[in-house]
Amino acid sequence: MNTATKPLIWSPGDWNALFGFGTNILVNMLVLTGLLRYVLGMPDDLVFGRILPAVGLMMFLSTMYYAWLAWKLAKETGRIDVTALPSGISVPHMFVVVFVIMLPIKLATGDPVKAWEAGLTWVFVQSFVLMAGGFLAPHIRKITPRAALLGALAGVSIAFISMRPALEMFMTPLIGVVCFAIILASWFGGVRYWRGIPAGLVAIAVGTLIAWGSTLFGFGIGGMSVDNLGNAVSSFGFSVPIPAVGHVFSGFEFIGVILVTAIPFGIYDLVEAMDNVESAEAGGDKFPTTRVITADGVISLIGCCMGNPFINAVYIGHPGWKAIGGRIGYSAATGIVVLILAWFGIIAVLMALIPVVAISPILLYIGMLIGAQAFQETPRSHAPAVVLALVPHVAAWGKLQIDNALGAAGTSAAAVGFDKLGQVGILYEGLATLGGGAILVSLVLGAMAAFIIEKQFYRASVFALAGAVLTFFGFMHGEQIGLAESPLVAASYLMVSAALWLIARQGAPAAVAAPAPLEVPAPAAEPG
Repeated sequence: MNTATKPLIWSPGDWNALFGFGTNILVNMLVLTGLLRYVLGMPDDLVFGRILPAVGLMMFLSTMYYAWLAWKLAKETGRIDVTALPSGISVPHMFVVVFVIMLPIKLATGDPVKAWEAGLTWVFVQSFVLMAGGFLAPHIRKITPRAALLGALAGVSIAFISMRPALEMFMTPLIGVVCFAIILASWFGGVRYWRGIPAGLVAIAVGTLIAWGSTLFGFGIGGMSVDNLGNAVSSFGFSVPIPAVGHVFSGFEFIGVILVTAIPFGIYDLVEAMDNVESAEAGGDKFPTTRVITADGVISLIGCCMGNPFINAVYIGHPGWKAIGGRIGYSAATGIVVLILAWFGIIAVLMALIPVVAISPILLYIGMLIGAQAFQETPRSHAPAVVLALVPHVAAWGKLQIDNALGAAGTSAAAVGFDKLGQVGILYEGLATLGGGAILVSLVLGAMAAFIIEKQFYRASVFALAGAVLTFFGFMHGEQIGLAESPLVAASYLMVSAALWLIARQGAPAAVAAPAPLEVPAPAAEPG
């Protein structure tokens, strides 16, 4: 260890990471605010007076903690290039708690406060799943191939991080595509803008100018409105989080509905956080897995007890922020900014001022980096395992699109009929089975494939057996926890496990000459 080198708290690259990560957080806060106000119909005094201040406090604690953890790693290793783990509201869970927990309860009771209380209880249960699971995660990481861990993460990135912003960009291309080009030129091409202004800020500024310019000239690109901005400015105020422990326990009247999703999604959080720690280690920064995951649980618990119905999570994206020069300071600075935005009611103003499509390219950039890392940081021979790990997430994304489309039409796949959907090429039951518990499915299938490629058939057999157990209890290939939720799939995994075990007992087969790999041009070096 080089004890003479002091940890570098702030570097020029932290400005890029601050605007990039900060706008990522901003997008998520704008989205969750829209969900609370327009989907759940919650009153503004609850949204801006109770929930958002608690969200700000939780994210402040989270980003400060991970900045401290990075500072500690930098001090122990004597390095000045350590990058803090990004963290914030878990985006998949944000939609799950709104549409699966809070919205049905709001519709059944007609009371948005009841829906809020159920969301708080959901996070309360998940927090303890995370805190307990944090002690198991390091052992899972030791026995799981990197191709499975990073492949599962890449699947989440492509399906649930990259797709929506990419679609938004091409729905409003005059803003989205132009801003994306600004991001690519700087963060991949190394272009420096005037006086070193961060590319994220340039992209947002250009997108905002295009949107408001088109509004003033009557084109209306980006959906900006002077009236909406005026109304938002009038909502300025100062609100601090108030303890909501009583509301947390009031939500236990819905515990039966909550447990159906809280436990499996707690496991999802566990695996995703483990994947993200693996991603950071692949990028050069080794953080303690148990400390990371248990911290997510503790911080989420504090957040829900103060009124926040959304879970905290370590984000994917560490390699992206590291690549553009982010170190320790960007995480702490983001936490301070979020606290100010949430406590002073500025979120409402930003919702009316900045077009979301101007921020979407940053999310797509992160998705691109995470997808690329799964191939770049694993053995070349494991590429098929990475691709296999992507597929369950594509299935989950496809099913979600179908469900949302049919729901908007007032029907469902069951009502339309699986046979009719199959006649037009939509294998809905296959999507539901393959995409159920997608991150665990990715992990199991990716690990099996990687071990088979390495001819480690005993280990592949163990993961197939784990797949059988997880499937039998509904954690994989199913919609809910229970007994024999997908018995045929569980039996299939069991048979595969037995076959692989027999192959291992008889001795690994002789190596077969593999086809010559395709020659792929090496990627251009990323700006450091």
